[in-house]
Amino acid sequence: MRIMLFLATNLAVILVASFTLRLLGVDSYLAQQGINYGSLLAFAAVFGFAGAIVSLLISKPMAKWSTKARVIDSPRTPAERWLVDTVAELAKKAGIGMPEVAIFPASQSNAFATGWNKNNSLVAVSEGLLHRFNKDEIKAVLGHEIGHVANGDMITLALIQGVVNTFVIFASRVIGSFVDRVVFKNENGHGIAFFVVSIVAEIVLGILASTIVFWFSRRREFRADIAGAQLAGTGAMISALARLKQESEVPDQMPDTLQAFGINRGARSGLSALFMTHPPLDDRIAALQNARF
Repeated sequence: MRIMLFLATNLAVILVASFTLRLLGVDSYLAQQGINYGSLLAFAAVFGFAGAIVSLLISKPMAKWSTKARVIDSPRTPAERWLVDTVAELAKKAGIGMPEVAIFPASQSNAFATGWNKNNSLVAVSEGLLHRFNKDEIKAVLGHEIGHVANGDMITLALIQGVVNTFVIFASRVIGSFVDRVVFKNENGHGIAFFVVSIVAEIVLGILASTIVFWFSRRREFRADIAGAQLAGTGAMISALARLKQESEVPDQMPDTLQAFGINRGARSGLSALFMTHPPLDDRIAALQNARF
């Protein structure tokens, strides 16, 4: 979930920035004497990394807003007290600052962590997960999410996204200028076709380039699983993944949208596999069973 929220926020930030820069005439200024690739690359890098950093900085409020998460400031029930105490215990063990703890309304088993640094993060779990998982399994899920925070996955993701944004902004403007000059015969390459084509290219390239982010996400899930096993016990982590696998095989329990740990029902093949944010559960369970740590 945190990956999809980050990508959606990043795409929105980049598109808003692109429209704003066009209104301010920045694109036209860069292409007054034809495309200067050096200036364009510098421009793309500045705004590409700025977009990724802004997305990272607002990741917590965006996650709270989009999931309707309720932060537990003062625990109302013994279950909430246990949840906060468990997160505090795991965070201390992982060597990070105490995250905000939240519960969000969802019947499916789900959890995520986000935040711009290790000492300013958010860990949230769904109501469905709290109702159906036992305490050892919930602790393992929390350990997995805290593992993402301790491993600095969101910061690394932002850096990777900055590189991806740079490529997307640069390539989309080159494509837009080429189409405007060659197809629409606009001498300066900056007519209406440039603006339309570059926006479309920005969206399409952004979606295609997200496969790099998804690949990174799949790799980091294995590390987060190991962190969850180290913090809460290997048996508990495997049990939590096995329960997720069991739920994923029940159509009413886990639809094809993002659910627990961002899992989609079943494994995919071909091009669709490139857009998976998480590895198949069987692979994750096998990796834990064979791990030596």
